[in-house]
Amino acid sequence: MTTRTRLPIVVGIDGSSGSMEALRWAASAAARCRAPLHLVCAIDLPGDVDLGPTAPAYDDHALRADAATFLSTARDLAGRHADGLEITCSVADPRPETVLIGYSKDARMIVVGARGLGAVGHGILGSVSTSLARHAHCPVAVIPTSDTGPAGLPGRPIVVGVDGSACGAEAIEIAFDEASRRAAGIVAVTAWSELSPHGSRAAMQARTRTLQAQSLAGRAEWYPDVPVTHVVVEDRPARRILDEADRAQLVVVGSHGRGGFAGMTLGSVGQAVLHGAPVPLIVTRPRD
Repeated sequence: MTTRTRLPIVVGIDGSSGSMEALRWAASAAARCRAPLHLVCAIDLPGDVDLGPTAPAYDDHALRADAATFLSTARDLAGRHADGLEITCSVADPRPETVLIGYSKDARMIVVGARGLGAVGHGILGSVSTSLARHAHCPVAVIPTSDTGPAGLPGRPIVVGVDGSACGAEAIEIAFDEASRRAAGIVAVTAWSELSPHGSRAAMQARTRTLQAQSLAGRAEWYPDVPVTHVVVEDRPARRILDEADRAQLVVVGSHGRGGFAGMTLGSVGQAVLHGAPVPLIVTRPRD
C-alpha cells in the first residue's frame, strides 16, 4: 500500500514566474521528504469558446503545445534544483482548480504560486490558490514570488497557528516535521480576542495558555531537535500570525478552527493569512 511518504507532491505549472517559484519550493520539499514530484499543467479553454452541441470542435493543439513546453522547462528546472528527484508530468483539460483538487485526493501536498497566468494564459492563479485552500483534500502550499523581499530565508523559524482544532493539530504536525527537516525552530501562536465573552483577561490568558500546552503536548519528546517559542497573547489570531510571519520562513495554519467540520471551507483566520502572508504558507485540509 502507498504510504504518505510516497504520495507525490503535486505542483500546478502555468509558465508564469509564480509557478516557477512554486516549483523550486516544491522540489526542495520533495527532496527533503524523499517524495515523488508530479507537475501538472491544465489547458482550460478560453471563456469565449462555444462548446454547444452544434459548435465546431475547438483546436486545442496550440494550448497543448504550450503546456508541453512549460512542463519540459519545469522538469529541467526541478531536476537542476534537486538532484535525484522522481519527476512525472501531465497535461489536463479541465480548469486548473478542478484538476488540482482531483489530484489532491492522492497527494502528499499541492503546491501553487500565489499569483500566476492561470490555465496557459487564462485567468489568474490567485483564484486557483484560494479555491484549493477551500476545497483540496490534502495540505496546500501557496508560494509568493521572490519580490516579497528577504522574508522566508532559511534559518528563520516556522510559525504555526495553534487553536485546539483538528485541522490545527495537523498544522502542528506538519510544522514540526518541516522544522525538523529544515533544522529550524517553531513559533507557536495562540491568540484570543478582547471581544471574547468568556471571563476576565487573566482567565482568558490562562485558559489560552493551557489550550496551547495541551495542543503541543508530547512534541518536545517527538521532536527534541526543534526549539519552540510560545506566543500566547490577547490579539486577533490572523493579525498576530501575520506579524510573526514577517520574521519567519514558513507559516502553517489549519483551513478552519474550533467548531469547524469536515465539509467546511476556509475559515476567517486561514483566509486572512492566505491573502496576507509574505512567506510560503501551508494550509492544512481534512482528508476524506
